[in-house]
Amino acid sequence: MSLILPMRAIETTGILTAQGQLQLDYPLPQEKSSRVRVIVLMSEEEPNEEAWLRAVSSNPSFAFLNDPEEDIYTLADGKPVNDEG
Repeated sequence: MSLILPMRAIETTGILTAQGQLQLDYPLPQEKSSRVRVIVLMSEEEPNEEAWLRAVSSNPSFAFLNDPEEDIYTLADGKPVNDEG
């Protein structure tokens, strides 16, 4: 018989190395060592720039950017970047 304990979910990102090891981008908030259960979600391919833009434009988290109060800059603001070294 196995004991079922309550679990807490933490979502984070990381890299799966060529050796099959999971390397997290940030440490998890944990004060002591403990066993964990891991579910890995991997995309089949790396998204290109068009896929990222499509995802961001349809994500409700960025809906606030459609608010006219967010239009605080114009094309006349700032200076061109000169990256010639």
